[in-house]
Amino acid sequence: MQLTVKIEGNEIYSTKQNRREMLSKEIDNIIADGGLTGDDLDSLFTVVNHFSDGIYCRELHMPAGTKIVGKIHKTKHLNTLAKGECLVITTEREKHIEAPCTFESVEGEQKAILAITDVVWQTYHVTDKTDLSEIEKDTIAIDYDEIDKKGLLL
Repeated sequence: MQLTVKIEGNEIYSTKQNRREMLSKEIDNIIADGGLTGDDLDSLFTVVNHFSDGIYCRELHMPAGTKIVGKIHKTKHLNTLAKGECLVITTEREKHIEAPCTFESVEGEQKAILAITDVVWQTYHVTDKTDLSEIEKDTIAIDYDEIDKKGLLL
C-alpha cells in the first residue's frame, strides 16, 4: 500500500517499506534515549492478565515519561487507553490520545509509545487459550519477515 502525503506543496510517496524504515529509526532513537522494548515490560511494570470466554486482555500500567516499543502483532485487535495520555507512533500514524480511547490495531502493526501521564493500556485478543506463551505464539511475530510470509501486510 502506498500513501501520498503533501508537505509544503510537495507530494511525498510512502510505501510500506519506507514507513517501516521510518518507524525503525524512531524505535532506535527511543531505545537509545532509554526506552524499553516489549520484552522488558513484564519485569518492570505492573501487568495484569484478564481472561473471559474467548478473549484475553493484557493490561499494562506505565508511569509518566515511559517510552516503550511494543511487539509486532500478527492479528487485528482492540486497544484501550483506560487512563492517561500518550503519544503513539506506528507505521501508519502518529497520534496523541487521551483516555478513555479505544481503537483497532491492524495485522503487522508495531507501536512506539510515550506515556505523557501515568497510563493504563489494555490490549484485547480473541482466544480461548490461557497459557501466555501460547497466546504470544499466536499473536506476536518475531519480525516483519514473518508477517510478510503470511501476506498480512498491505
